[in-house]
Amino acid sequence: MSQKLTAGGRFRKALAENNPLQIVGTINAYHAMMATRVGHQAIYLSGGGVANASYGLPDLGMTSMNDVLEDVRRISSAVETPLLVDIDTGWGGAFNISRTVKEMIKAGAAAVHIEDQVAQKRCGHRPNKEIVSQEEMVDRVKAAVDAKTDDDFFIIARTDAFQKDGLEAAVERAKACLDAGADGIFAEAVHTLEDYQAFAKGIGGAHLLANITEFGATPLFNKAELAENGATMVLYPLSAFRAANKAALNVFEALLNDGDQKAVVDTMQTRMELYDFLNYHDFEQKLDQLFAQGKNK
Repeated sequence: MSQKLTAGGRFRKALAENNPLQIVGTINAYHAMMATRVGHQAIYLSGGGVANASYGLPDLGMTSMNDVLEDVRRISSAVETPLLVDIDTGWGGAFNISRTVKEMIKAGAAAVHIEDQVAQKRCGHRPNKEIVSQEEMVDRVKAAVDAKTDDDFFIIARTDAFQKDGLEAAVERAKACLDAGADGIFAEAVHTLEDYQAFAKGIGGAHLLANITEFGATPLFNKAELAENGATMVLYPLSAFRAANKAALNVFEALLNDGDQKAVVDTMQTRMELYDFLNYHDFEQKLDQLFAQGKNK
């Protein structure tokens, strides 16, 4: 009898079976269910997304480990699709990072990425970012790797050095993180396919994540283009969230301006579509069975 894979094991399996592995942002448990149903094999929880959607805050390092863990638990309870989680800078020093990794594993995460910005961080596609020294980033990675309670838990080192210091410095930093035990590299705010190719070559073909976020510094490259240039993972951190926000705003404005929702009802998910993704009727049938048993006593 084969042993059931851990969340980390499921992530590694998905990575081995997909070139590249698409990782889609799911802002809540229901989005995770929809992404899973249509066939996505890995999902993502953005730190900025947690701040924006769950707390109404900008992505400026204002949320805590426990804030993110709450959403991790909700998502991992709803689906078994492996979940990559943004842990920002790890919320402190070595002991804080260690606790973060252990808690993420307990909460059902499959992987995390930890970055090299200073604690007072900014969105990776905004100007005036500041990064810690290479030595400090390596220490962050070592603390994260040492804390693993599941050998298959996947740790990605994110570097913002490309935008700050250029390709050569970013590659050097990435190689140091890999030497410290990171399983892959997240190269943030890369501009061209040639840069991805050079980055992949520089890290010796190690796992490389391309962050294809809208309205940022990186063009919206196709997954095939990225795979051809060395990326093994492609991240879409907030694509569905942005689309949902635009749709919601359209509905709010229509209700206020028109006095009803008739003009926008065709843009909505139907009640039956909602029920289908939630397996609503399975729950309802279970209730019917329980009540039927009670009546027969």
